[in-house]
Amino acid sequence: MLVRVWRKHVNVSAGQRPSPPAVPPQHHRRNSVSIRFAGRARTMAVATGLLAVGALVTPTAVAAEADAPKATVAQLKAVDSAVEKSDIAGTAWYTDAKSGKVVVTVDSTVSKAEIAKIKQTVKTDSALEINRTKGEFTKYIAGGEAITTGGSRCSLGFNVQDSAGTKYALTAGHCTNIGSSWSIGSTVGSSFPNNDYGLIQHSNPGAADGRVYLYNGGYQEITGAGNASVGQSVQRSGSTTGLHGGSVTGLNATVNYGGGDVVYGMIQTNVCAEPGDSGGALFSGSTALGLTSGGSGNCSSGGTTFFQPVTEALSAYGVSII
Repeated sequence: MLVRVWRKHVNVSAGQRPSPPAVPPQHHRRNSVSIRFAGRARTMAVATGLLAVGALVTPTAVAAEADAPKATVAQLKAVDSAVEKSDIAGTAWYTDAKSGKVVVTVDSTVSKAEIAKIKQTVKTDSALEINRTKGEFTKYIAGGEAITTGGSRCSLGFNVQDSAGTKYALTAGHCTNIGSSWSIGSTVGSSFPNNDYGLIQHSNPGAADGRVYLYNGGYQEITGAGNASVGQSVQRSGSTTGLHGGSVTGLNATVNYGGGDVVYGMIQTNVCAEPGDSGGALFSGSTALGLTSGGSGNCSSGGTTFFQPVTEALSAYGVSII
């Protein structure tokens, strides 16, 4: 099974800022979150055709609720480790301290036998919740405005600067991993897997705009960065699908994209995204929250999308929002 990296082929000259697509192309993806693609050979490949996936409106629970005392912190850590050890591709999970459960989301590629393997590895059903989502988890590759390298397109997250005033752009690490020369400048930092953030130094510092493009002719001022919270209303801007909103459904999610590409500490949301939206901005009002990593579904029928917390990226590079 291939994990498809959605790259948009475009013709953009270096330093030229591409205009948002008038009608964002529809793409489909394949990949995973907090997901282990164990036993499945998944390789990153340039893809122009996308696998159609269904809507993810409300996940269908496949693990029965059990009347039992809440698991302890130690037990939850053990369950989390056991889920990771099961190494099943197409799975994502996070710990919900309020419910006392480790919540696992499995995509359409995960079989009943693999779900049984997760349960067998965990052994404590009362501390485990498994939800099924339609579609396959995928890294999105093809702020919010388009940035390009070679024949691939991603999205700019937030423009930032260091203490000397040097201007940079934050985007996804799985984007900066594929190219050193971008339409806006050169890659100077990249962290993927484990994390999913990268840093591009602007070749034209004067073009670095501290706002996020809203794809309606308007912009959102970003005045600082913060940490997401469960239930928080958020918006995402990306060069394929423009502006979409939703809410945070989980924190500290682990995502397994296959082929050893596992990322940790992700923000889980019910916001949709598609190929080319990778690296784009997640924000709430004037507060920067995250960088688009990957997920499943599309913006016609809905989806689940994961984001790299932006505060971690800012700290790693010693930069701040412009």
